[in-house]
Amino acid sequence: NGVGDGKFNPEGGMERAMIVTVLYRMEGEPEIEYFEKFKDVPDGEYYSKAVIWASRNEITNGTTSSTFDPYDQLTREQMAAFLFRYARYKGLDVSAQANLSGYTDAGRISPYAVEPLRWANALGLITGTTADTISPTGSATREQAAVILTRFIRNTSQG
Repeated sequence: NGVGDGKFNPEGGMERAMIVTVLYRMEGEPEIEYFEKFKDVPDGEYYSKAVIWASRNEITNGTTSSTFDPYDQLTREQMAAFLFRYARYKGLDVSAQANLSGYTDAGRISPYAVEPLRWANALGLITGTTADTISPTGSATREQAAVILTRFIRNTSQG
């Protein structure tokens, strides 16, 4: 969905709540009973059930054991991790691993995101922002997320 008033806001930031909501919708919005897993995910928000679903299915662990940070900007490495875990949840092959050593900022990839980002790069989901940078901690815009999700659907035959 857009941001209202018939607008998509392509250059706007993608929030963590938005990506789990997209994945939840891709899954057909399965019925889920709300419970307070994260203190910053109250019942009744557009993303509440999506976050609980993602947590129950090991697509997210939150930013801590008690917080999800729904309004934080989604980073490129977080997007890779969400998609990697969603692919694993779907039973897809997640063994592909690209060599990221050609990116000068590969050393800035958080430990939890190394395998997911190598997988996402191998599948062509997340590529460099320049010829020699992958910008793992850079924010993902809504337009970038749309492209990455489209590649995910095409490259994994999901949809």
